[in-house]
Order: sequence, then C-alpha cells, then structure tokens
Amino acid sequence: MGEKFESLVPEVQGHIKNLVKTAKLEENVASFDDALEKLSEGWLDKQQSFFEQTKQHEMEETDGLDMDDTRGALIMTYSGSLINIGPEQNDYRSVDYLSIGLRNDVPESASEEESLLSKNIEKGASVEFEKGPIVKSSAVFSIAVFREEMEPEQEEELLDEVTMILAQDFAAINKTTIQEF
Repeated sequence: MGEKFESLVPEVQGHIKNLVKTAKLEENVASFDDALEKLSEGWLDKQQSFFEQTKQHEMEETDGLDMDDTRGALIMTYSGSLINIGPEQNDYRSVDYLSIGLRNDVPESASEEESLLSKNIEKGASVEFEKGPIVKSSAVFSIAVFREEMEPEQEEELLDEVTMILAQDFAAINKTTIQEF
C-alpha cells in the first residue's frame, strides 16, 4: 500500500477501498494499490480544503452537536461527503447533502428545507434524519461550527457560502483525480 493511503485512518481507508471496487477504477491504472493511492491523495486534498476553509471563515472543530443546539454545522464524512446543516429556525433546519461525486450508490446532491435530526451528531457516527434530504449519512469525520454566535439568517448564509466554496474545491479535486485514471 502507498504512503498516502497508509496515512489515512482505517475508516477512510475502508471507504476508499470500496470506492475503487464499486467505481471499477483499478481497471484504468497499473494496480489496485495505484488506484488507492490516487484516491487517497484526493481525499487528503479535500481534508486540507475543509480545514482551511472552515478556519478562514472563523469556524472551529467540535466533537458533536446536540439536537437541541440551535447552531448550524458543516460536516465532512469519512466518505468525503459534505453536509451543511443550517441553524434551527421554526423547529426545522435547512440541510444540503453533497456526495463526493465518484460514488454511484448515493445521490450527487440533495436538499431539504424542513429537516429534523433524529439524534445528536457525533464524530464517528452517522448523521441521521427523522426528515431530511437523506435518511442516514456515512460516519462523520469532522464537524465545524462558527466560533461566534450570530443571527440564524446570517449563519445560514455563511454556511451556504463555505459549502459552495468547498463544493467547488471538491469538484476540482475530483476532476484532477479522475483525469489521473
């Protein structure tokens, strides 16, 4: 196995192995290990982008978000998907789900303006919805929240802005990664 693949936590390694198999990416490179290494590099680039953008937008990492916490959050899953969970407004949250773009077993994107969480959000566990754009995500790698309190409308606008930047970054990373196959 390659150096980049080996640097990933086991949960991410599992997702990458599965992705190479389901997308049949190993057919286009010299070996299965080469495919793992290329996707690992892409995942690491996404991780770096996530951390840089959340830091630039004055967000901080947290271990969890309770259902009764009215703040919004930006989440990156072990599979590399993004989930933008807006602040609670009128008992609901606006939620946008964006997959990594290489998977064919999940929607590329999905949104629900009146989402309801079914449990607290925690690192290492899936995000689950009573009502939402998806029923259940893959396990959470990172959760970012804004450092300072703000009005829900402003928070949602800023979450949307960071999500848009990350979606563009992730798409560019996917494009570069796919060109290598």
